[in-house]
Amino acid sequence: MRTSGLSRRGFLASAGGWGAGAVLAMTAGGMSAETQRVRLSTPHAEKLGWRLSCGLYTFRDRSFYEALEVIGALGIRRVEPAFFLPLSKEQPDLRTSESLTPAQRREMKKRLDDRGMQMTSYYAPLEADTTAFRKVFDFAKEMGVETLVAEPPAEVFDTLDELCREYEIGLAVHNHPQSPQSRYWRPENVLKVCEGRSRFIGACPDTGHWVRSGLDPVECLRKLSGRILAVHLKDAAELGNRESRDVPLGEGDANFAQVLQTLRDLGFRGLATIEYEHLSPRLVEDVAQCAKFVEDFAASADA
Repeated sequence: MRTSGLSRRGFLASAGGWGAGAVLAMTAGGMSAETQRVRLSTPHAEKLGWRLSCGLYTFRDRSFYEALEVIGALGIRRVEPAFFLPLSKEQPDLRTSESLTPAQRREMKKRLDDRGMQMTSYYAPLEADTTAFRKVFDFAKEMGVETLVAEPPAEVFDTLDELCREYEIGLAVHNHPQSPQSRYWRPENVLKVCEGRSRFIGACPDTGHWVRSGLDPVECLRKLSGRILAVHLKDAAELGNRESRDVPLGEGDANFAQVLQTLRDLGFRGLATIEYEHLSPRLVEDVAQCAKFVEDFAASADA
């Protein structure tokens, strides 16, 4: 289903209070140096149990600290960093990962806390070398992470399940578009590594990547019922085109209103992360439009 585009003015008017002014100031040429606590822009989504987050890959054209200002101005309180992305403009070699020193981690957490924001999930480097896993889990626990998002090889899931139960942190298996390197592009592949394992092992469906793979996101979500720990909310312009660009939710081939309805029908309550991969001068407006789509659906469902 396609919907007409939301105007930037319409989103700002609905955001209300200081949040709208912050977005205007930011897009006009920079945020105030004064830290502002985030005013939530998606209260109806929260009532449905959908805790909206933003993947930092969305704003990979800037550092983590710069992106926090943008995400906070949009009224989103939760973020999902990725291990390969830069922490600060001043020190571009630092990554938002377990490689940070204790002092750097404290600074990262303080900047989140000062804004009333949380690092609730983390796209983590969980590959074949299991000796590095505990360091990832220690970092996640310290930062307040609830869910690790990753695409580990099948042979390490016994080790991961043990660590997940020990740390009480979930592992949500992510999917990329169909390719020889993509282990989990089909829901059946995710279910196979979840089989026989604890409630901490589950899925992080990326709905846009399913569209690129030629799969129906609604059908795929139903297959993963009971194992969805988190979700990447994403729409893509063209079904079956692996190179298809992201578009605001509701404007692509994901049938996004039905995607959200299916999540509700399945009783999903958890992290709903906006990840928008198309960099353009309209990036902030497009992400705002995605958040507004979710909130409008939640408001109608809550009515």
